[in-house]
Amino acid sequence: MNFIKSNKSITEYFYIIIGATLVGLAYNIFFLPSKLAAGGISGVSTILYEWHSFSPAITQLVINIPIFIIGWLTLGKEFSWKTLVGTFWVPFIIFLSEDIPLTVTNPLLGALYGGIILGAGLGIVYRGNGSTGGTAAIAQIVKKFTGISSGYSQFIVDGIVVALSIIVFNLELTLFALLAIYISGKAIDFVQLRTSATKLIVIITDEEEKVQNLIHNEIDRGLTKVRSVGGYSNLDKTMLLCVAEQPEAVHLKKLLQKEVPTSFVIFVNASEIMGRGFSLDKYYGQKL
Repeated sequence: MNFIKSNKSITEYFYIIIGATLVGLAYNIFFLPSKLAAGGISGVSTILYEWHSFSPAITQLVINIPIFIIGWLTLGKEFSWKTLVGTFWVPFIIFLSEDIPLTVTNPLLGALYGGIILGAGLGIVYRGNGSTGGTAAIAQIVKKFTGISSGYSQFIVDGIVVALSIIVFNLELTLFALLAIYISGKAIDFVQLRTSATKLIVIITDEEEKVQNLIHNEIDRGLTKVRSVGGYSNLDKTMLLCVAEQPEAVHLKKLLQKEVPTSFVIFVNASEIMGRGFSLDKYYGQKL
């Protein structure tokens, strides 16, 4: 058990380092050259760099230190070593890659691709149960003392940073920065939820045994039965719930059309599946 926990912890730190590296690269390749203050401490460092040529890496490091200390004192265990790694790895990568030759100065491309890479990086960090500090940490602190949700708190903090960027840049660049924030948010959701072609299949049928055998024998998936009553016929029916990968769902659809054509079937996109056959091995816990 300790070995499993150790491996999981190592994997989570690996996620945090990879994700934080992407965050740092997104800043130096896209946001700083494009002059996009896309919220957060990175947005503040972009403004200060444009205003007084302050080093972004040092700026982020200096700002994050007191935020981390305050967070550690006020939030306690919610601020872990993983947060420490994520918080200081980003400015470290920004420092290492500050002279990177591959940069994008077009604000539209910077907002689009920078937002995608930033969101992917943050999503990977969050999958490792870590954080990159900054406004995310501020949002947690604000939430604790005001009761405002962390998401709304972070929106307020990031909104203030973006609004301040109008003073140094212009309205056009500010709007591109808002676009980058929106795109990064969508990318975070994509990575965290592992959006995929996995399908939730809902089958309402009078021939539950036949359908159950098709699911078990043809695609080797489990299912859940829900007793239900037809709203039109008032007859007892069975609703079967099954989750399958895209190819399995396509195969099952053909089988149902052929073997049980009277069944009512719904295919729904599933964002993230936890359990045996998906986040766990298909035969996890079974004696083979």
